Amino acid sequence: MSDYIPYGRQDISQQDIDAVIEVLRSDWITQGPAIDRFEQAVANYCGTKYAVAVSSATAALHIACLAAGLGQGDILWTSPNTFVASANCGLYCGAKVDFVDIDLNTYNLSVDELEHKLTGAEKQGCLPKVLIPVHFAGQSCEMEQIAALSQRYGFKIIEDASHAIGGSYQGQPIGSCQFSDMAVFSFHPVKIITTGEGGMVLTNHEELYQRLIRLRSHGITRNPDLMQAESHGSWYYQQLELGFNYRMTDIQAALGTSQMQRLDEFVERRCFLANRYNQLLQDLPLMLPWQHPDSESSWHLYVIRLKRDKINKTHRQVFEELHSVGIGVNLHYIPVHLQPYYRKFGFKLGDFPQVEKYYEEAITIPLYYGLNEQSQYKVVASLKESLI
Repeated sequence: MSDYIPYGRQDISQQDIDAVIEVLRSDWITQGPAIDRFEQAVANYCGTKYAVAVSSATAALHIACLAAGLGQGDILWTSPNTFVASANCGLYCGAKVDFVDIDLNTYNLSVDELEHKLTGAEKQGCLPKVLIPVHFAGQSCEMEQIAALSQRYGFKIIEDASHAIGGSYQGQPIGSCQFSDMAVFSFHPVKIITTGEGGMVLTNHEELYQRLIRLRSHGITRNPDLMQAESHGSWYYQQLELGFNYRMTDIQAALGTSQMQRLDEFVERRCFLANRYNQLLQDLPLMLPWQHPDSESSWHLYVIRLKRDKINKTHRQVFEELHSVGIGVNLHYIPVHLQPYYRKFGFKLGDFPQVEKYYEEAITIPLYYGLNEQSQYKVVASLKESLI
C-alpha cells in the first residue's frame, strides 16, 4: 500500500550515508575508532562517565545484569508493560523473574506497587537483586523514589531506557545514571536514533565499565593491569570470564555518531507532533498520554487508550479498521506475564490487573520524525471515522 503510514521509522540523511561510506573506505569496519567516537558522543550528551556500545539493547540488558552480579537463585523485577527482553535478560543469568504492576497514568512501573511488593518480599526473604524500571514510550520512571527504595532494600537499578534517549528527568538527561547503577539504550530503526541494530550501556562506575567491556567481547582483556599473570607481549590477551560476542561494528557506530548530531532535532519534532495529536484528538473518546511534571519525554511512542464504554466497537475492531485504511498502528505491549513462556512459571491472567486493563484499551498510533502534517491528519481522520 503506497500511502501506508507506519507507526515508526528511521530517518537517514545524506550525512548519515556519507559517514557510513567513510568507514567502509577506511581500514576499520569492526572494532575501530568509530566505536569510541559513538560511545563518547552518547556519554557526553547524557553526562555519564562511561558508555559501552553493543550489538543490541537485549545484549546490553544481558551484560548489565551480569555486571550487576545477577546469577543463579537471584531475583529480577521489571515492568510487565515492556518488550520481553526486559525480563528475558534475568532468565539468561539463571535468575527468577517477577513483575511490578504499572501506573495507569504514565504506563511505567508504579512506585506505590513497588513499595508494597518490597514490603512483602522482605518479610518473605525474597527481595530482588536487580530492578529494571522501563521508561515506557520515552517518559522516565519516578527514579528518585525508586533510588530511595533501592537504598532501603538493597537492590541494584538498571534503567531500561530503550525508548528514552533525548528525554530528561528532573532536568537531567535520561541516561545520566543519577539514580541508577546502569542505563540501557536501544538503536533499533524505530527508536529515536538508529544504528540499524544496536544498543549501549551507560554507567558512572569504573568497575562496572571494565566488566561490561570484557563481557561484550568473550570475557577477554588486553589490559596488563587486569591480567592474572605477567603479559607475554603486545600480542597477549587473557580470558578472565565467560563473555559473549556482543560487539557493535564501526559501520553501525558511524551511523550512530552521525544520528546523534540530530538527536535534539528528532526529539523536538516528535514533541511537536505529540502536542498536535493532543490538540487534534482531545474531543474523541480516548485517553491521551499523560506526562509527569518531573519528566520530559523523548516521545518514542504515542499511545492512546480507548474509552470502551463510549464506543460501540471492540478494541480489535478499531485496531483492524485502522490497519485496513493504511494506518500502521501497533500495540505496545502484550503484558509479558501473559506470554506462553512466562505462564510456565505460574503467571496468569489477573496477576497484574493494571497492565491487563491497559492492554485491553491501548493502541500505538504513528509518530516519527518524518511524519508530515497531511499524514497526521489522515491518522486523526481515520480515528474519528472509526470511533464516532
